[in-house]
Amino acid sequence: MDVKLPRLGEGSESGVVVGILVKEGQVVTKGQTILELENEKAVAPIPAPAAGTVARIRVKEGDRVAVGQVVLSLLAAGESAAPPAAAPVPAPAPSAATAVLAATAPDAPDSSDVSDHHSKSLHPPAAAPSIRLLARQLGIDLTKVRGSENGGRIVLADLRAYIQRLEKLATAGKSAKPSVAPAAAAVAAPAPVVESIDFSKWGPVTKKPLSVLRKVISHRMTENWNTIPHVTQFDNADITALLELRKQHAAAYEAKGAHLTLTGFAIKAVVAALKLHPTFNASLDTATGEVVLKNYFHIGIAVDTDGGLLVPVIRNADQKSLFELSKELQDLATRARDRKIALEEMKGGTFTISNQGGIGGAHFTPIVNKPEVAILGLGRGAWQAVVREKKIEPRMLLPIGLSYDHRLIDGGTAARFTVDLVRAFETFTEADVRL
Repeated sequence: MDVKLPRLGEGSESGVVVGILVKEGQVVTKGQTILELENEKAVAPIPAPAAGTVARIRVKEGDRVAVGQVVLSLLAAGESAAPPAAAPVPAPAPSAATAVLAATAPDAPDSSDVSDHHSKSLHPPAAAPSIRLLARQLGIDLTKVRGSENGGRIVLADLRAYIQRLEKLATAGKSAKPSVAPAAAAVAAPAPVVESIDFSKWGPVTKKPLSVLRKVISHRMTENWNTIPHVTQFDNADITALLELRKQHAAAYEAKGAHLTLTGFAIKAVVAALKLHPTFNASLDTATGEVVLKNYFHIGIAVDTDGGLLVPVIRNADQKSLFELSKELQDLATRARDRKIALEEMKGGTFTISNQGGIGGAHFTPIVNKPEVAILGLGRGAWQAVVREKKIEPRMLLPIGLSYDHRLIDGGTAARFTVDLVRAFETFTEADVRL
């Protein structure tokens, strides 16, 4: 049997092979991980759908594969391997809009230009109802599509391959002339020419390719910065009493398998402030012109890993004790650094915290994690001389930076949120920490 890449999740159509865990000739059991796939910011294990012997591995590390693409072939007990057939690895499918343009342009090529296949049967080709519906929506004649399943049955991968051929011909200028859509050409601005600089002219250099994770981070950060008007509100929180509470109870938490850290306190403080200012726990739906106020508190925690920044989400943080938050923080951070975090565990956040205190530095301006509308950046606390009741005292001050979406949140609202957030940091009690 051919093992095809299963659907990875909502909106996930492809990924990059980062690890192949089996060899040709190896016997595998049902559910055994056969390869690891990097999709967006997560590494997902792909299990074997059945037991058998690996007859042929059809992908290699670094390949980008699409949902429905064959990744390897399995032989059941007693079967012998057939001679391998060379088959090109199809690239991920283009967008439906591109396919429609290519397939319906006035100068589009006929079937002989696109495919050497044309069904001569008097009956319609075999295909599932969902495939037929998709073909009708895209204006595709299924008699021109070669089916790869038994009996010539057409599946989604066959449609993808057909659409890709249309797009390649359109790109080459065979399916549409520039005069076909002058309005579209006027709207679309020419892409800027990217010039590669030869830095080796001035000295020795070392080059390495961007990782898939770094490309995703780069794309997301650029999108967030370009679409959200950022403002950052700065302040300091006196955490002298908080650290004393942590010192008193850290050993008890450790005895029960949890690290009592500042981030756990920060989650509690943030949730308290979000309840007072629900706009910070919202999203802006630009398609409908609505503000979506969320009645749940899912807090994203930025984790620094060797590969780049990952943001796993602690769900229903308002319903968890400081001990439960500490345990979950430890688990998520460990799995994120080992790249064992699932993609779904990094979705659905309502507010994000980025704590750089363990590394160093003071105030900084974090970028809002779209579609959220605010993010809190924490720096390293430092002892400072503070005037309290006309006396100078040494106090541990925590630098905080609150970045927010100015389309939805005004400066006054942000200032009030910050005041309540600082108060939450400064008013933890014994009852909040005691096990």
